Amino acid sequence: MLKCLAPAKINLVLEVLGKRDDGYHEIRSLVQTISLCDVISLELADVISLECSEPSLQTSDNLVVQAAELLRKVSGCQRGVEIKLEKRIPWAAGLGGGSSDGAATLLALNQLWELKLTTSDVVELAARLGSDITFFMHGGAALMEGRGENVMPLAASVPMWFVLLIPPLPKISNKTQQLYSRLDDRHFTDGQFVDRAVKGWSKDKQIASNLFFNVFDRVAFDSFPGLEDYWRCFEEAGAKDIHLAGSGPALFAPADSKAKAEEMHRRLCQQGLEACAVSTITS
Repeated sequence: MLKCLAPAKINLVLEVLGKRDDGYHEIRSLVQTISLCDVISLELADVISLECSEPSLQTSDNLVVQAAELLRKVSGCQRGVEIKLEKRIPWAAGLGGGSSDGAATLLALNQLWELKLTTSDVVELAARLGSDITFFMHGGAALMEGRGENVMPLAASVPMWFVLLIPPLPKISNKTQQLYSRLDDRHFTDGQFVDRAVKGWSKDKQIASNLFFNVFDRVAFDSFPGLEDYWRCFEEAGAKDIHLAGSGPALFAPADSKAKAEEMHRRLCQQGLEACAVSTITS
């Protein structure tokens, strides 16, 4: 049996530059993996199967299954795999759990099935599965461009602490697509927020929280009715520089230290809210 971790991510900076001719949006984003991880266990079998701790995700549409099927088709491998997915990353929350699971599965199966594909081969397959999956092939900190498939890894960060708040809001069908549809020319930027962040990163291996930016913050309250109340709860727990995680509705805020992150986490839990204290990780 092979076991691996699939980390969540947060977009420290996320800009949308405009809409492309192919219907997608052009983005620039500074992305960082964090210590909240799903756990994936893989064992050789005759067929591809998935057992997931979240029953609603135990389908053939799961990126774990799609990754396994794509890898087997491309490589010509005749083996199967029994996959057990323990979901610890809240799903459909903007934390990239599904994409990370897909990337981790590709990497693990290349090893388990003894395919000996090169890193570039596996990265190419990741891009075919989805834009975000390419980032998780690298992990750590990276600059994402295009639809998200163009990834430039950055130097390892100085450890940073964050608190995540997962508002108990209804799941939204086609959530990311809906949020993009709310953007117009007023929300598009020219990449200046990422430029400032990358400069800070190059100098200090981290960025000041006042440089964090997420274009979806501007449409978040209209997109997620009730989110404003949880944003306020987060502030009352001591959070500053709050932002949407990816396309949400998860929220994140930086903390000056592990102790302060744990204290903020405790205050949120006292309100009966789902939250966790996390740190940055390098891969």
